[in-house]
Amino acid sequence: MAVIEAPATVPRRARAAVSVLFVVMGIAIGGWSARVPDVRHAVGLGDAGWGLTNVATNAGEVVSLGIVAVLIGRVNTRLLALIGAAVILINAPLLASASTVAALLVGLAVWGFAANLLSTPMNAQAVEVQRAYGRPILSTFHAGFSVGMLAGGLLGTVAAGAGITPAVQMAVTSAGMGVLLLATARHLPDTERADRRAGAKRRFTPQLVLLAAVAFLAAFTEMAGAQWSALYATGTLHAGAAVGAATYTCLSLSSVAARLGGDRVAGRIGRVRFVRWSAFVAAAGLAFALLVPHPAAAMAGFGLLGLGMAGVTPTVLGFAGEQPGLTAGEGCRSW
Repeated sequence: MAVIEAPATVPRRARAAVSVLFVVMGIAIGGWSARVPDVRHAVGLGDAGWGLTNVATNAGEVVSLGIVAVLIGRVNTRLLALIGAAVILINAPLLASASTVAALLVGLAVWGFAANLLSTPMNAQAVEVQRAYGRPILSTFHAGFSVGMLAGGLLGTVAAGAGITPAVQMAVTSAGMGVLLLATARHLPDTERADRRAGAKRRFTPQLVLLAAVAFLAAFTEMAGAQWSALYATGTLHAGAAVGAATYTCLSLSSVAARLGGDRVAGRIGRVRFVRWSAFVAAAGLAFALLVPHPAAAMAGFGLLGLGMAGVTPTVLGFAGEQPGLTAGEGCRSW
């Protein structure tokens, strides 16, 4: 006799499966960010050269953006998300093993491409699960991303202390996350397709453009903090690798805390006010870290940066995914 799943079980399993996607991206970023000083040393780049090579990430994102803009809302978002996650997991150890500028550029470009290919469908799926729950839960998905970043950062710290190379560390992490992804993939939800919405008006409204700009700036600031927190501590402040990893960990821990409680706080004070205050906290934290050149100030400042920025992106994406006349995927692709 076939077993019929209780209706409540379906959204719970879908929520867990989508959370895995966020963890996959987070753990890849966290593991990479913690080992950036090692990879940069292996390639032999200074601050200016390292900053220029990261333009390759933006190039990959631009290419992916065009593809996602055409496909989202027209093809299975489950398929897009799985492809993006798979490319991230395969590319991570290859990127971490880069020893030449050329290899680094290729790895960063592939990373940018895959990250953007994954981020839009997984956020659209998160909006669909939120609709099934009937209450705000979007920040908890991004908390999974932050937990992944924290776990990746801690693994990177332990691996560095044990003398394990970045490539081996990322390979082991990718293998573990790949198994978890395969185990939950069948529970990933699909999202509504654009061709099912007869007469829908798909256009960029002024509000959607504003939401896209805010989301882009928030994501850029958060990723910049993740990429440069350890470098700032080890390079500018001349602290050791352990202090650099600890600075990054402070950012990750505060991001987890902000996202676990973000939906509740936004519900109490209003989402618009929540975004404003979050941006203020992030700006104050970054200013403190830069104006007080001390390792303790760097840890506290980047911690405040994570606390402020972590809640902005999921809140803004919630607005975008609820735009009238658009599917969740079309709304989320704007960021």
